[in-house]
Formats: sequence, C-alpha cells, structure tokens
Amino acid sequence: MNVYIQPGKAAGEAKVPPSKSMAHRLLLSAALSDEDCRVENVAFSEDVLATLDCIQVLGKTVRIEDNCCLLSGPGILQFQKQRRAEEPVVLPVRESGSTLRFLIPIAMTLGKPVRFTGAKRLFQRPLNVYQELAEKENFLFKSGEDSLCVCGRLSPKSYEIAGNISSQFISGLLFALALLPSESRIRILPPLESRPYIDMTIEALRMFGIHCQWLSAYEILIRGGQSFAGNVVTVEGGYSSAAYLELLNVVGGSVSITGLPEASLQGDRIYPNYYEKLRKGYAELDLSDCPDLGPCMFAAAAYLHGGHFTGTERLRLKESDRCLSMREELAKFGIRCESGENCFTVEPGKLHPPEDCLSGHRDHRIVMALSALLTVTGGKINDAESVRKSFPEYFDVLKKLGIRMNEYEETNNTVQTQERMGAHKPV
Repeated sequence: MNVYIQPGKAAGEAKVPPSKSMAHRLLLSAALSDEDCRVENVAFSEDVLATLDCIQVLGKTVRIEDNCCLLSGPGILQFQKQRRAEEPVVLPVRESGSTLRFLIPIAMTLGKPVRFTGAKRLFQRPLNVYQELAEKENFLFKSGEDSLCVCGRLSPKSYEIAGNISSQFISGLLFALALLPSESRIRILPPLESRPYIDMTIEALRMFGIHCQWLSAYEILIRGGQSFAGNVVTVEGGYSSAAYLELLNVVGGSVSITGLPEASLQGDRIYPNYYEKLRKGYAELDLSDCPDLGPCMFAAAAYLHGGHFTGTERLRLKESDRCLSMREELAKFGIRCESGENCFTVEPGKLHPPEDCLSGHRDHRIVMALSALLTVTGGKINDAESVRKSFPEYFDVLKKLGIRMNEYEETNNTVQTQERMGAHKPV
C-alpha cells in the first residue's frame, strides 16, 4: 500500500502499544508452563501472531479475549512428549526473528525434527550461533531458502556465545536451558551488546518461577530441574514504539505519550536522552544496546543538526539493511549520509520535499521513521502495510493526531485513490 502524507503538525494524546519484545517473552514462558496462564495487554502485531501460531502448533491451547491471551492445557514440552515421533512439527514463524531465535533452542530439547517456515528474508538473517552449536553437538541443522529443520536434544552444561551478536541467541538458550534437569551456564565473550534484552528475558522467566542469575558481567547460571509456574502477567508499554511517536515531537509536533512504565528494563528507554542530545546540536550516539532506535534517530538527526552513530553493525541484519535503506531514502530529502562497517553518519542539511516516492523497504521501522519526516515535507511512501509487524495502528494514530493522508494502490498503471480521513482500519 502507498500513502501520501500531507504536511502537518501532529497534536494530541497517543497511547503506546504494548512492548512486542516483552510480549514474546511472556507468551513463551506461559506456553512452557503446565498450568493455566493469562497474559494481558497484548498487541496482536504480525510478530506476536507468529509466536501465538507456533505456541498453538506445539500444543498449548490459546484463547483470545479482547487484548488478553488465555493459555491452558499442558505446557508445550509435555504435549510434545505425548505426541507420536513420526508426527511432523512445522512452525510458521512468518518474518519474526524473535520467534525463530527463541524457539530454535526449545526445539533442540525435543529430540525430534522441527521444521520452521517463513519469509525468505528471515532465513537470510544470521543463525550461525545455533548452527555452530548444532555442529558441535552433532544435531541436525538444515537450512533452506524459506525454511529450517533442526533436531537434537540439548544437554545441561556450559555454552559459550559471542556477546556482539544478537542477544536473541542468548535469550533463546535461557528458555531452553531452564528446562533441563541439571544446571547450565552461558559464558559470553565480550563485548556484550544489548544486555537490556537479556535482562528482560531473565525478568520474564522470573515471573513464571524460573531463576537465572548473573555470576559476573559475562556469565549466567541457569538452575536445573525447574518448571514454569502459572501466572497472570501484563505486558508493559513499549519504549521502541514510543520512540517513533516521540519523533513526531522532534519534528515539531505536540503529542502527549501515555502508557509507558516508569521503571523498565527495556534498552530503548534511553530514547528521550538521545533525542535531547540531538536537539542540542551535532551528537555522537552509541546504538549498541538499542539498535531498534536506529531509523528514528537517523531521521531526527536529518531534521535537526546531523549526527554520528556507532554500534550500527546489526542494523544491516534486520527486516532490511537499515543503514542502506535510510541512506537511500534520506538522500531523497536532500540529506547526505555515510555508512561504515559499524557506524553511520548523517550530515547536517535542510530537508526538502522528496520528488520520488519513498521506499519503506518492507521494514516497519523504516516506514515509521520516514513517515514522521513526511509530516514536515509532505510526500509519498510505499510498503505502508509493513507497520503491521510491530505497530498495526500506527497510521490510525497519525490520523487521530491530525495528520491527513491518502492511501492508494497502483494497478496496471492506474492509480486508485481512496480517502481514509478518520478511518480506524490499519493501512
């Protein structure tokens, strides 16, 4: 879907959606419990729906009531023990990196083949940590263009993982190792990036009765013989989405953002501090612990005084190469950017209305970052539907905040346009 956004200043109140990152962790913890659980304040983005699809395939009963998920029946491991070995287990992870990386180690505790299916782009993203682990343990680990098959049975022991790759690998192992009969350890090779996401996983596990502890800055102990308890939990508001709403204020809007927890382990809670530094002038910021902030910070720098960002290497491995995507699209606004192996520079400049349609690169965060800039200049952007991955109501929120836009589709060189002013249906 293509969207034309008219220039305007966003104003009003906006409630942030629940944290997608925490929702994954809480739902998986509930699915591993043999007791009934309730997870409240869930936003049903594409990624969260992928996790729920897989949980149901694995045998946990899920019932949705408004924004709550009720999970009942035996835990997914107990269910799989009762399942005949020859029954195939196929998990549709769509395009959710969290779902895939959290579930691979859990699949490796089953001792039976599990096949993951999903978008091609997802299986192009690194899985080398698990592949190397599988090779050491002589497990099956066979990847295809849009699928992955694994089979093995993890044993309790010490595992060594590089700390400068996605924290999702460490989080996935935490889920799996907590299920084993004896204690295990994860030793992390420094430097450690994105520790807040690991702490979020440990907190989610704690809420379901699972205890892990940091023995040092680079070692985690996971007790053996544990079981996931039942619980009623609430997903807290997401600082990642809040950062993209706050970008509307950076570019001249007046939006009051509600629904954020005062205390949170989310790494993206740093966003107000980073925006403040960019407002003061050309700033140097490290994104190592908060890579999801990359696109909105690049957009803010483009509007303000420019900036230099480090810790950007993993931005290349998201739904798109976010450094390349933002460099290409900011150039359409007249802003020059330079991208290095682990850095990104936005040079000072003045935004002008883009003559060409912006590409969202099928990436939800690219779409949101660029859309905020279009509220300044006006212009068109495609792939607007990509926001369904994390923030399905994003364009509805913009409309409620007074931003006018048209949606249109191009079919056989014919442009079909439809006004959506005041509509409450996701783009």
